[in-house]
Amino acid sequence: MNTTPGKPELDRKLRERVLARPDIILDDRDMMQALVAANEKTMGGNIVDLRGIAMERLEARLDRLEDTHRSVIAAAYENLAGTNQIHRALLRMMDSQEFETFLRDLEGEVSDILGVDSMHLVLESNEAGDDPAVSRLGEVLRVVEPGFIAAYMDGHRNSPTRQVVLRQIEAGPAELYGEKSAYTFSEACLRLDFGTGRLPGMLLMGSEDPHQFTPQQGTDLLGFFAGVFERTMRRWLS
Repeated sequence: MNTTPGKPELDRKLRERVLARPDIILDDRDMMQALVAANEKTMGGNIVDLRGIAMERLEARLDRLEDTHRSVIAAAYENLAGTNQIHRALLRMMDSQEFETFLRDLEGEVSDILGVDSMHLVLESNEAGDDPAVSRLGEVLRVVEPGFIAAYMDGHRNSPTRQVVLRQIEAGPAELYGEKSAYTFSEACLRLDFGTGRLPGMLLMGSEDPHQFTPQQGTDLLGFFAGVFERTMRRWLS
């Protein structure tokens, strides 16, 4: 085999392997970069290698595509995990045979499954004063005056009402969160419709993590959870 004087001879077996499988090099990014760099050296510093520039741009685009691909896959897994959480919580909630057990599970296993630090059912009522039946249900139930839920969820905005409101807060109101109010920094408010002739309700989820509930997040899964919850409540109320 003839070789160029002064240049090292490529190993014969390696050369045959490369010629037989050139994709070995083409698929190896580091090796291709080394070959391009070696080619640029032989061309000298005064020559603009448009091919090298194009390859660099293609590599940058490939990196961006890979990052996008990873983000899409991560979002899909996160959405699947969230769906599984909602399904597990609903199945546990629907296992209850008694209303008191149904409510107590909200601040127990259901809140644990959903990964929230507190969960409260807020009901509007025209009745004032303490109700012994309410006190038996523990910390999960909050009874408020009519109009409270709309004011709490919507404030004074003129925009259409939303079924689910996610937001960050400086601290949760004590009348809703009790002793956990000072440690609640984000919340999910789920509006509940119990049917014609009944006052509305709200399912309130609180978290110590200020980033667990933010306005930028999607609300489809929580909206579905609220829909099943309010239909289950209608059965108990009837």
